[in-house]
Amino acid sequence: MAVDNKKIAQEVLDAVGGKDNVTSATHCMTRLRLTLKDLGLPNDEAIKSINGVLGAQKVGGQYQVIIGQNVPKVYNEFCNMTGLAVQEAINENLDGPKEKLTLKKVGGNIMGYLSSCMTPMIPVLMAAGLCRALYAVLGPDLTKILSVDSPLYILLDFMYDACFYYLPILIGFNAAKKLNIPAPLGAYIGCILLAPDFMQMVTDGTEFTILGFKVIMNNYSQTLLPIVVSVAFLALVYKLIAKVIPDALTTIFTPFLTVLLSTPIILLWLAPVGTYLSNMISGALIWISTHTGFFGTAFIGAIWEFLVMTGMHMVVGMPFMMDFFTVGYQSGAIMGANCATWACWGVALGAFFRLRNKQAKSTALGFFVSGAIGGVTEPALYGLCFQYRRCFISLMIGGAVGGAWMGITNVLSYMMATSNFLNVLSFTGGTTANLVNGIIGCLLSLVVTTVATYFIGFTKEDLKA
Repeated sequence: MAVDNKKIAQEVLDAVGGKDNVTSATHCMTRLRLTLKDLGLPNDEAIKSINGVLGAQKVGGQYQVIIGQNVPKVYNEFCNMTGLAVQEAINENLDGPKEKLTLKKVGGNIMGYLSSCMTPMIPVLMAAGLCRALYAVLGPDLTKILSVDSPLYILLDFMYDACFYYLPILIGFNAAKKLNIPAPLGAYIGCILLAPDFMQMVTDGTEFTILGFKVIMNNYSQTLLPIVVSVAFLALVYKLIAKVIPDALTTIFTPFLTVLLSTPIILLWLAPVGTYLSNMISGALIWISTHTGFFGTAFIGAIWEFLVMTGMHMVVGMPFMMDFFTVGYQSGAIMGANCATWACWGVALGAFFRLRNKQAKSTALGFFVSGAIGGVTEPALYGLCFQYRRCFISLMIGGAVGGAWMGITNVLSYMMATSNFLNVLSFTGGTTANLVNGIIGCLLSLVVTTVATYFIGFTKEDLKA
């Protein structure tokens, strides 16, 4: 039976004393948060008995009605009935006591920031991933319905690339929103990092200086770390300037001065931080992967998707790519990257089997399809692992197990295959044993990750939500 959000809103409104008793209303992810003139009017038990209401409580001078994931729809109906202005959703965790700042808390805040940057991206990632899946199914790799010159084939490619190429702009918007500054300013910083003239200078190798300092010319498309670091700094500058600018001038001068002062520092030092980290870490990773036998392959399988999220995978993978063009095949630790991809699909498949909410299950299935057919792992990474952080553990376990098998059996890759399930074709060209062991390694990653995600990927609270 369909949920009647309008009926829920009306019954809640009646139970809290009608619109004359409501001063303001907002909502978070699960709760309708009401500020009432008379907080003593609502009857908790009566409200809890409303079909569609999960609970009610008085917290911090607010009356909070717990509804669940459909709270935005109930909230919109509630505002229509009361004539209140619709506001954006607020942070779910405003009611808890202030916690002591610890290393664990700092790490949690960083992960929360990254999660807030990426979680709103789920619909976009899903749409782009499924466009890529359709592109793969209809294209010459599978059904051959569309040729590479077909306008529809090209259009689907555009729709996929638009999401990931302009990722810094989309993430910048979410990052600014999370840090409580105007969201378009965050998107604007992403636009600066991808400005056509700047990108052309990067391609041409043109030198560029700001105030006499040389800018490191990096391609920031499809990257995560540069924009999240840059917007965090932007938010700090914005809030400092907003404190000293008179209210009459703040609309004009606060954003202008913020961008003017932040952009040189971002381009000179903050945005290149991902590249600095990549150069430092990639050398160590390459050494580990090439000097530790099957352990190195397992290690790369465990951490590869983290490299993908930071954009470091291209740096780490380049030496192995050079080997391919030299000897005609890839071997060693880079085989773990293949397993990591299958492990990422396993996260989505395990979530599909484990999650109880129908919408969450269908979303997880979409992530699996966009990965296995479209060859896109980002939807599962950002849409599941950031939201349910235990999934990172199962992702690493599955990638490591498959990678270890690849290393023990010395699997070789003889062609540059697609990133979807057809990548098993890359194991052809050698012995039959090579093909079989390659397929086994991929399936091990998929199955182990699926099982691990099912059993350890979610907390009890995750499953109840």
